[in-house]
Amino acid sequence: MNKKSQSLIIFASAILVVLIFFGSSMFYVIQPGEKAIIFRKFTSGLDKVDLFDAGFHIIAPWNDLIKYDVREQRSEETLDVLDKNGLTLQVDVFVRYNPILDRIGYIHEEVGTDYVNKIVVPEVRSAVRRIMGKYAAEEIYSTLRGQVETEIKGETSAVLKNKNIFMQELLIRSITLPIQLKQAIEMKLQQEQEALAYQFRLDREVSEAERRRIEAEGIAAYNKIIDASLTERVLQQRGIEATMELANSANSKVVIIGSGKDGLPIILGDK
Repeated sequence: MNKKSQSLIIFASAILVVLIFFGSSMFYVIQPGEKAIIFRKFTSGLDKVDLFDAGFHIIAPWNDLIKYDVREQRSEETLDVLDKNGLTLQVDVFVRYNPILDRIGYIHEEVGTDYVNKIVVPEVRSAVRRIMGKYAAEEIYSTLRGQVETEIKGETSAVLKNKNIFMQELLIRSITLPIQLKQAIEMKLQQEQEALAYQFRLDREVSEAERRRIEAEGIAAYNKIIDASLTERVLQQRGIEATMELANSANSKVVIIGSGKDGLPIILGDK
């Protein structure tokens, strides 16, 4: 074996050794739904701007490639919360969020890959407890639940955005009250609904009575106008017109002129 062949073998062996010892630090596959940033230990440090997309990548073995799942994340939290009167409620909260794509370098610099447990969960819990603590249990459970949910979502969204996390949705899935308090609230709501239904029936009856009064006044006014217009001369004129129509008809009859009341003719005959 000549020296050239020996050199090639030694070189190939050296490359193989490098690949064996450093391959896991050089070759990376980034899956769909992932992004990565690089940390160059001996040069520029953490690169927060340039991101690695899905695919196969080769880096120097002394650098670190940090992967981030940038797909939609979901968390569910069950919390014990005190209302403004000190009553304990159990609340189930559902949150959807994801890291802002071009800000994962800043997330890594400030928090790291465990940003869910370090930022998202604590901020959601804090907002839920703080905002629900401003309301009574009855309001949270019934009349103001939507308003409470909107306030929690708005506050949490603003805080997470400042931490480079986008919150897509926050929902209060359920609110569990002490059984006696729940029964008292439900009874009160039922009584309120019954009172509203009774008031509706009263309003309907009042409206119907008013409609009939207006209708009666209209009929009375109409009759008054008719009575005022039916003078003696008008009645005589209408009688003459009716007599002429009968006289001109084809039926047999006897007409006695000037013998009826007020000088009107009397019509005798068959139909």
